[in-house]
Order: sequence, then C-alpha cells, then structure tokens
Amino acid sequence: MSGLNRRKFMVPMIGTAAALAAHNTDAVSPEVPPQIQLGNTGITMSRMGFGTGKRGGNRQSELTRQGFAKAVGLFHHCYDRGINFFDLADLYGTHIYCREALRQIPREKVTLMTKLWWGYDSTEPSSLSIAHRRKSAEAALERFRHEIATDYLDIVLLHCLRKKEWTEEMKPYMDVLSEAKSKGKIKAVGVSCHDFGAMQTAAELPWVDVMLARSNPYGVMCDSGAEEVLALLKKAKANGKAIIGMKVYGAGRLLDKRDECMRYAQTQGVLDAMTIGALTPEQVDENLVLMAKYAGV
Repeated sequence: MSGLNRRKFMVPMIGTAAALAAHNTDAVSPEVPPQIQLGNTGITMSRMGFGTGKRGGNRQSELTRQGFAKAVGLFHHCYDRGINFFDLADLYGTHIYCREALRQIPREKVTLMTKLWWGYDSTEPSSLSIAHRRKSAEAALERFRHEIATDYLDIVLLHCLRKKEWTEEMKPYMDVLSEAKSKGKIKAVGVSCHDFGAMQTAAELPWVDVMLARSNPYGVMCDSGAEEVLALLKKAKANGKAIIGMKVYGAGRLLDKRDECMRYAQTQGVLDAMTIGALTPEQVDENLVLMAKYAGV
C-alpha cells in the first residue's frame, strides 16, 4: 500500500445529492491504489483509473445512461477511494459529468485524460483540407476545456486509431495538440489504438507520450494475441512511452477470470497504469481489492 494519507482523497459531503448517490458509507474501504509517475510525462496519478466509456459512443455511455446523480456520485466514490485518474472522452459524453464532480473535487488533485474523436470530421480525414482538420482540432480542445471547466487537460489522445499508416492524415490534429502542449494547455499527448499496425507505428513515433492499449492475458478484445501485444508494449516502453492498459477484463467478457487478468496486468512490468470501467461503487471496490491482492507479486 502506498504511503498516501486517505484523508487527502476524501470529498466534502456537502452540497449535492449527486455526491451521495453512489456512496456506501457502511462498506469497508479497500486499499488506496498506489500513485505512479506516468512515464516521462511528469504526471503523478493513481495506478488505477476510473473508466467512463463502457459501451460508449455518440457522446453517451453506460455510465451516462445511469443518470446524472449516479454518474457524478461514482466520480466522487472513486475519488474517496483514492482513484484520482479519470478516463474521459468526447465520444463517451462524460465531460459534463466530470465537471459537476469537480465542483467538490480539487482540480489539481486529479489527472484528466480525454480523447479527440477525429471520426466526427470524416472516416477518411485525408479527404479534408489541412486547414479544416486544424480548425476542427482547435475547436474541440476549446470545447473540451469549457465542458470540463478547466484551464488545462492532463492527457489528450487521438481516439481509436485503426490503421498502420495514420500519421499523415492525423498530422494536422497532432500539430494542434503539440501547440496546445507547448502553451501548457495539455501536459501529454498520445493515442488510443484499436489496430496492431497502428500500435506499431505509435510505439516508434517520438510524438507519442502516452499509449492507451488493449491488454489482457487471453487477447480478448485486443489487437493481436497476448504475447504479441505484450512484446510490442515492452518495445514501446523501452522507447519511452507511458503505457496505460485498457480492456483489462476484455470489455467485460473475462469477468469470470478477473483474478487472472489483474494478476497479468500487475506482473508483466509493462503497464504504468490501467483504466477499468465501473458502474457501481461495489465494482470500483472489487477492482481495488484485486489490485491490492496482486501488488508486488
């Protein structure tokens, strides 16, 4: 267990019914997840992240479909438990729920990761002018900061890259993210990949600070077999990339093998952090218990 004082994560219980909705004050608190240094980004955050995109798309997800009070309350529950890494995306529609949670959670105490979905412009971005793609990215970043009510974003990823040769068509978006990073509006940039070739490119590309990669011991909902993915992520890590794991439980298909999945995530020496979706306080706590179970294995 880390040496963190749990009190620094406690949220005032004053003000909103939303903050109360997801709390189970009679439950025994699991161990606080360790704080990690995220690669070379200079970001410190919890090793476990609160994933908000279960079955996400069209700016909604299972979390948002639960309703405002439950969704916002779950942000608070995660923070109470020591999870100060929130995994958002434009595609999930979770920005405004995070904004409401931040009314009581100090902004500087959390790491926010979000994702720019270029597919809203076109499934073939190269068909659009460079100026159009730049303007789209600039507008999206300003909207993200407004929706979350924050001056800066910790991590912004290009969302769901699906082909190996993605750098040319993504360059206008990359350039805008780089400019925002140079101005302090973003701390780190990177990609989320849904294709093995796209991951191979990201692993070698100096522009990428952070890779969000699908990883579990069975290769379920991953971009290749478990061994091939693991070897590539080791290469990416050696190249200085921070690696955040997703689909740790195979998008829910491996819930009956959660122990094996968490053990794998905790023992391969590749993941700096992981993001796991949850829809109830009990699920959050179960994930934290498993993380603690395999700490230092």
